[in-house]
Amino acid sequence: MGKKRSTGRRLNVSNMKKAGSLIKSSKDSKDLAVVDEQADSRTPAAPPEPQTTSESHLGFPDTVYLLASVVFQNHHLEKVAAHRLVNYGKERGLSLPEVKDEVMQCTAHELAFNTLKYQELLEDIMIDSDQMSLVAVMLYDFQDRQFLPRKDQIGDIIPEVRHVEKCLLRFKTKLAASLARCRVRSDLLSIEYTLPESMRRKQERSGRLPLYAWVNTLKSSEDAVQGVLESAGFLQVESIGQLEGQTFCHDPHCGDTLVFPAQLKAQLYSTRLLSEHKLIIQDKSCSLGPNAACSLLPEEGDVLMAGSFSGLTVSHTASLIAEKHKGNNQPTVYVCVSDCTDAQREELQLTVSTMGCTSKHKLFYYNGGISFPSIKCVILT
Repeated sequence: MGKKRSTGRRLNVSNMKKAGSLIKSSKDSKDLAVVDEQADSRTPAAPPEPQTTSESHLGFPDTVYLLASVVFQNHHLEKVAAHRLVNYGKERGLSLPEVKDEVMQCTAHELAFNTLKYQELLEDIMIDSDQMSLVAVMLYDFQDRQFLPRKDQIGDIIPEVRHVEKCLLRFKTKLAASLARCRVRSDLLSIEYTLPESMRRKQERSGRLPLYAWVNTLKSSEDAVQGVLESAGFLQVESIGQLEGQTFCHDPHCGDTLVFPAQLKAQLYSTRLLSEHKLIIQDKSCSLGPNAACSLLPEEGDVLMAGSFSGLTVSHTASLIAEKHKGNNQPTVYVCVSDCTDAQREELQLTVSTMGCTSKHKLFYYNGGISFPSIKCVILT
């Protein structure tokens, strides 16, 4: 983008309201981190496909924008005063609004991440407001759907979100023209070219990575899940190299894990397998430990989990053990929670309960100080 004039007007948003006043706040905060890695300079970079969410052109519910704005507020790049044209206020570490719907959570974090990537460009076309974080995330989504009004959404109506939306719609012609001027001034084919080349390459690679999802046998079975997929038009192929179009295959290392092309997330949500927690999307690296532990576990012996792990990984371990030991004498999964806060323990319990873990699956939260001679396998993460 062109160099900004030092006489540019500064926008002040020091009076931005906390989102916690609109929706019940959660004590937990989720980090949104961008891991920078060195790109291979020998590999030519192809123009990346725009990274959009599955229904970005239709818009999102109010709650998604609100959650995304808080994530953005906590993680936006703070510039030195001399170069700061937009002031988001000094508040950091705000509590995230409590949003129990996992799809909305993922969508909001993806929207916040995209807004962070294009923060400088969005600031270049920003209008005065006392809620700049909310304006930023809604402005990114607005331009992503070609400045078209969003489709009517179900869910809570949040006045602040609707007010910002009306302002953006009122000035959509000027906003579109401002974006066009930014692109012409910097000779950009698309806004993706405002990103550093290394980030564009990472974005391109991430768009090619397949989706990994394990079958939650606490709520369904592998045959039932495959039946739903096939009835929805998915075709099973033999290997990852054959994934193309609406296809899936079994992972060669994790027997309960299915692999899909990256662009099929929206189609998977339409089958309700994800929303009903029968199929769980998770990085393959998180599935290797539970699968290895389950394969090594003898008929009589328990599992101890320690380190940094999520409720999904605990649930995956319980799911694998329940499938392998279908009798009444199931091994117990001991979960070390001595370093967890009360809020983290509560979130862990909520996740495993949502995944279908009950008392018969023998999850025990271990606080230390007790010896368990029956433990035969330890998962360290």
